[in-house]
Amino acid sequence: MTPKKQVSPAIRILRGERDASARATHLEAVTRKFLVTTNERKYMSTKTYFKRIALVAVSALGLGVLSTVPANAAVIVASITSSSVAGTSTTLTGAQDSATAATLTVSFQATTGTTDTMSITIVPKSKPSDATGFPTVLLQLADTLTAGSSGLTTITRDVTTLAQVSASESGTAMAINAAANSVAAATFRVFKDTATAVANRVAGTYVWTAVMTPYNGATAITASIATRDITITVAAATSASTTIDPTKSTAFLNTTATTTDAAISALATASSTAAAVLAVRTYNSSSVAKPESVTVTITGAGLLNFGGVSGTSLVINSSGSDGDINVRPDGRAGVATIAISTPTKTFASKSITFYAAAAKTITATVGTPLLAVGANTGAVRGVAVDANGIAWTGQAYIVASAAADALVGGSATTPVACAAYDTVNSRHNCPITTTTTGTAKFKIIDASTVALATATSNEVSVTVTAATPASVKIEFDKASYAPNERARIYVTPLDASGKAMQSASYTNMFTSTGIAVNGAVSYTGTTTTVDSLTAAATMTSAAQTSSTSGARAGSMQYTVYMPSSGGTVTLTATGGIGLPVAGQVALTATATVTDSGAAALAAVTALATTVASLKTLITTLTNLVLKIQKKVKA
Repeated sequence: MTPKKQVSPAIRILRGERDASARATHLEAVTRKFLVTTNERKYMSTKTYFKRIALVAVSALGLGVLSTVPANAAVIVASITSSSVAGTSTTLTGAQDSATAATLTVSFQATTGTTDTMSITIVPKSKPSDATGFPTVLLQLADTLTAGSSGLTTITRDVTTLAQVSASESGTAMAINAAANSVAAATFRVFKDTATAVANRVAGTYVWTAVMTPYNGATAITASIATRDITITVAAATSASTTIDPTKSTAFLNTTATTTDAAISALATASSTAAAVLAVRTYNSSSVAKPESVTVTITGAGLLNFGGVSGTSLVINSSGSDGDINVRPDGRAGVATIAISTPTKTFASKSITFYAAAAKTITATVGTPLLAVGANTGAVRGVAVDANGIAWTGQAYIVASAAADALVGGSATTPVACAAYDTVNSRHNCPITTTTTGTAKFKIIDASTVALATATSNEVSVTVTAATPASVKIEFDKASYAPNERARIYVTPLDASGKAMQSASYTNMFTSTGIAVNGAVSYTGTTTTVDSLTAAATMTSAAQTSSTSGARAGSMQYTVYMPSSGGTVTLTATGGIGLPVAGQVALTATATVTDSGAAALAAVTALATTVASLKTLITTLTNLVLKIQKKVKA
């Protein structure tokens, strides 16, 4: 016989077997499971509860050791407990505040019938080896922790002279007192003062010992003295850090130690005199100069020198002005490249050019087309190179080609020194002082006498005039401009032949109204003002033409900005009494401002006209074709 298989009461209920036996059995099982689970949870909850109680108790006991005396402490002559928290200081010179001061928590139990007192004194213990002494530390009441504390008093060697003070006061020794059979407790801040010499405040760890002595009246109970160490750490100031901040380190090459670079060209002849100075500076994050190893290497011509040691590669310790490295010529001509690096930074390379003692070629050009009688600066220009093709930047001289030329200006026997080499325009600018009008020829040489010259330039002819103005001309530098574009206005005095004249100051070129402008020009961002145009009757013409500034030899230049909309701008003026009667006439100059929008509209209109014409043409051609087709069919 097959045994009867047991079926779960829950399944039987689901199948519809809802007899009383199935329902009872299922209810019993569910109830038992619920009760067991609930009891287990209660059991676990109770265990957790007791664990938490234990943890709180341990924490409370730990905190009690730091700041209080257990309530059931034995009643003895004096029972002292204490705890301290270390302090920090982020400055070598300033005092601490309540957030960074060390703290000292003390408590004691008074037992006698008279008032008992406990004194707290601070005794130096240890300091950094490089500190010459201890900073003075002060005690200040932070909080009274029990009702038994009667406040803060000062204390001296003679405890019988104790006197009550306010809680805001501080001193190097303090005291708390209490009535008989009571507990007194307080927390003190311990901080360094602001009066101690800075020499006693080097960075490091300072340790003091707090000595807590109970007194019964004036009698110290030495058997119950307690001590506690207090630590204050003084952090090194940021400015004292020796860590280099590479973003602040610098290296500059110039003729002297400075904070800018310069393009340097020096004579290659060997010398102990520095041609340039490489100033290397290394700093910490507070921009205070701090030492760091610097490696400097020069390739090509020249030598490095530091502290009496010369070579093509040097390693130095940079600190403040100690990082100045001299660059000397060694007799070789050429371009020298200098590499500079430190453990924290590699600088961009620097260069210096050493030129040969003598120039190989000099090319002369006229700087001032028309010279005036008298001094003329930069009348002739010279570009010189040495045998290596390197710019020769030594002292150049200008000399008249012959005695006849010297009669007009200059000298044929005593050359005149040119200005120092112009590093911006890479040339020598040479002056000529003329004595009369006419033409003359000049040359540039590389020595102070013709006999010593190694290189002589080509001859250039100059013209010296002393013409008087016969007329004046006004003009724009262009015929058309974009809206708001810069425009230059030139005023040019002309001689009787209609040619530009020598540079000079001219007066009364126009009537008192000067130049009038018919158009909304502006002068923002320039030195030109409305008044300068109306006062244009008095002017000084330029001696030389410049592509940079827009100057034009023989003309006075004014700068304006054109209107923002299209149209025509007109200048008008009338010649003044500084001109002959024939030159006192009305003058005019015009320029067009092309509006891009108007131009586009004009282009569209023109295109529409063209399209209309093409349409008409196509229609005509179509009609012609239709007529031809009809005739062919006929």
